[in-house]
Amino acid sequence: MCNDYRLEIEGATIIDGFAELEIDIRFPEGLPNIEPRADIKITDTAPIVRSVTGTRAAGELVQRRWSWPGPNRKPVYNFRSDGREFTSGRCLILADGFYEFTTPEDPKKKRKDKWLFTMKDQPWFCIAGLWRTSDVGEAFTMLTMEPGPDIAPYHDRQIAILDRSRWVDWLDPSVPAKDVLHALPAGSLTVEQVG
Repeated sequence: MCNDYRLEIEGATIIDGFAELEIDIRFPEGLPNIEPRADIKITDTAPIVRSVTGTRAAGELVQRRWSWPGPNRKPVYNFRSDGREFTSGRCLILADGFYEFTTPEDPKKKRKDKWLFTMKDQPWFCIAGLWRTSDVGEAFTMLTMEPGPDIAPYHDRQIAILDRSRWVDWLDPSVPAKDVLHALPAGSLTVEQVG
């Protein structure tokens, strides 16, 4: 499952993207310094937009840790969405690419093949996530679902990438998750081998 993603887009581009969708972005901790990173890994701090209680079409842009410790102390960085409703703690995870890894065809290759997925016609996108407070402070996790046609050849699960038209709905916990979380149509993602 996804344990590495990318965000190399400038903060101004992100803020402009939310403005185009008429989503009011707030900065409760000040404007964060969003540095471009080719690899964001489990336990790294990264930007999310979390819902604002009682306000539709608004979100708070903050930086938080990716993953919280589970009952067995292993990091919860992916969380199954199947058949669940999420009435609190929703967030948008900002990304411009994510990676999946497959067993190499060459048995002599020591590392897995690394594949980069990006949106075909958009410079960045949002992944459906959840945030909560844990013993490591506030942290977020990515929701997963059955794979769509672009990801199925590489993995039997996928992260929940949201269509831009549904970002505001994901920030509104009164909108049922089952209405928002759907695989993107075939051809929405491009993929290239990067390792």
